[in-house]
Amino acid sequence: MTRRFRSILFLSALLLVASAVAGVAQPRLGRAADTPARKTITVTGNGTITTVPDRAAFDFSVTSQAATAKAALAKNAAEAAAVIAALKNAGIATADLQTGQVSLNPQFNQAGTDVVGYTAANTVSAKTTIAKAGSIVDAAVDAGANGVSGPSLSRSDSSALYRDALKNAVADAGEKAKALAAASGLALGRVQVIVEGAQSSPPIPFASKDAAASSTPIEPGTQEIDATVTVTYDAS
Repeated sequence: MTRRFRSILFLSALLLVASAVAGVAQPRLGRAADTPARKTITVTGNGTITTVPDRAAFDFSVTSQAATAKAALAKNAAEAAAVIAALKNAGIATADLQTGQVSLNPQFNQAGTDVVGYTAANTVSAKTTIAKAGSIVDAAVDAGANGVSGPSLSRSDSSALYRDALKNAVADAGEKAKALAAASGLALGRVQVIVEGAQSSPPIPFASKDAAASSTPIEPGTQEIDATVTVTYDAS
């Protein structure tokens, strides 16, 4: 067998192998190219629960002045203790009282060169029901609190109400997805992804029937607990 003939046989064998490989790979490439893109519908659903706050939180501060730092702090400690005792006597549980800040600062003359005294301050936060809120403010001020901040209003069952708002948001998302599917001629499939988001609205004041019962009226208003979800559905 001549060298030229052997070379021809070798080249023929290579061509046959290449043809076989191409024949196997080509159908796979064809199937991949023919696979349709997955269809989905993504919507955002919103749910809202409107409620009336039943809890209020306040910050009560006591500020005291004296010639020395020690005297200012001692005076402030006694005055703050009186406010805390008054809050407890008014019905605030120990678990609902928390010291927020204790401070002591020098006071300077107008030129800012000499210390002329010291100011001490103590702030305590108190949580209570809306029904007791006005009387709590009165009790703290009567006992010596010279600073009041609040109220911060909330619901004691806010977690349960938020879960209800989530259910409403999912239902809203479903209705939107159905409308989009119908408008685009698609059939709505199963839920694939749900992403949660939430936001609470500030209280909206309204007239309270119990306002006249307290010397310091506290209006609970209404509060909206909002929930937002983004849902992705299969579609076909």
